[in-house]
Amino acid sequence: MRIHEIYNTDENIGPAPAGVCSKPMSSLPASWVSSCKSKGKMKRTGNRNEKVGGKTMKVAGKRIKGKKYGGPLPDYSK
Repeated sequence: MRIHEIYNTDENIGPAPAGVCSKPMSSLPASWVSSCKSKGKMKRTGNRNEKVGGKTMKVAGKRIKGKKYGGPLPDYSK
């Protein structure tokens, strides 16, 4: 058996497919977890403060969408 047969990363690249956001975070690749958080389907982790609706609040434990999916959280990757 070859390594590419065991570890196939082609299916783990890109946004998370429909339905996988209900699975536990530990069973998903990191890119899918971040995609689910940005879509607002998974609770956010971390202790960041962000401005949401004119108020600064902690986003940990909340399902808040990212800018790409129509939410108030900014996109810092650019």
